[in-house]
Amino acid sequence: MSSADAVPTESLPTSMSALAHFGFLTLPEFSMIAFSSAIEVLRMANYVGRADHYTWSIYTPDGAPVQASNGIVVRPTRPLDRSALPDVLIVCGGIRIRDAVDDGTRTMLAQLAGQDMPLGGVCTGAYALMSSKLLDGYRCAVHWENRSALHEEFPLVKFADELFVIDRDRLTCTGGTAPIDMMLNLVGLRFGQQLAAQVSEQFILERIRSASDAQPIPVYARVGLSRAELIEVVRLMEANIEEPLSLDELARLVRLSQRHLQRMFKFYLNVSPTHYYLTLRLKRAREMLRTTNAPIARVTAVCGFHSPCHFSKAYRAQFGHAPSHERRPPG
Repeated sequence: MSSADAVPTESLPTSMSALAHFGFLTLPEFSMIAFSSAIEVLRMANYVGRADHYTWSIYTPDGAPVQASNGIVVRPTRPLDRSALPDVLIVCGGIRIRDAVDDGTRTMLAQLAGQDMPLGGVCTGAYALMSSKLLDGYRCAVHWENRSALHEEFPLVKFADELFVIDRDRLTCTGGTAPIDMMLNLVGLRFGQQLAAQVSEQFILERIRSASDAQPIPVYARVGLSRAELIEVVRLMEANIEEPLSLDELARLVRLSQRHLQRMFKFYLNVSPTHYYLTLRLKRAREMLRTTNAPIARVTAVCGFHSPCHFSKAYRAQFGHAPSHERRPPG
């Protein structure tokens, strides 16, 4: 299946299709992988599209070179002034983000927001927007490792589980290689899925993850390392997809009562163990449908469903469409 099949750009704001000049504000100790992942998509879109579809500029808070967390120093390509502002400014953060954001940075971001410039953040760059009150009332994506602390600090921000979120004139992305997916979705919105797919193929990607894809959050990050029994139950579920274990078997293997197990899942994960297990199996099925050519009947069996009807009904309830929808050609 072509990676173009996974670029559902209809969920993105159409205003984002006009973005052509991207600005990147690199803060001290920023994440190089998140920064370069975003820029490389723009570069490759120009290469495979045989045109200068995109330009980009690199800025620093004071105009001086900035060192990334890996020790590589990046120099700004131009000053951030009103004579040549980009279409969007994306803040690139990393470690020690609180030390990297000062009042000058907040003032600058507030002024740009006052000029109706779209703003974004990759990795911990969203913190700069949050601390400037520029994400209040917006949906926002941050790395799972930082989410809990930021949620407490910024209660007006609507934190989401997705890899990236584009909400009106704000773009936020978790980190790592997730900016590749965010930028590919923007390329698809502006130039169509074919160009986005060609870029992803240059990067040897199996598929382009969409705005609806959730970031993989380790269960220990959700419940804490002290809940060893719950972590072990989830591990057992992940290891037994094709032949799902019963609730009784799971409880027995971790030496808990079914009732206690039910209470733990409800308290820490806000779902029943049965629903959590079903969601795991359905996500595995979606991954197989999107990244392999296995027949749907085979996916049904491998993911622990004995009835194609039950599988289709559960899949539609989880994702809003039938399993066959994942195999449709783009357009």
